[in-house]
Amino acid sequence: VDTDMSHETLAGSRSGEIRAAIPLGRPATAAEIAGAVIFLASPLASFINGEVLNVNGGAVLCG
Repeated sequence: VDTDMSHETLAGSRSGEIRAAIPLGRPATAAEIAGAVIFLASPLASFINGEVLNVNGGAVLCG
């Protein structure tokens, strides 16, 4: 997730490698993660149980 803390962590030489592993080419924003959390906490998700919602820019699809 693109935050001040992740900028410090990813400032090293591996940041390009990590970004390249995300099919969308960038980390998620906090708002994108919050959208998934709000959905799961809403009545719209009332019949969803025991599922994992991957919010990862397609990284799971690419291995």
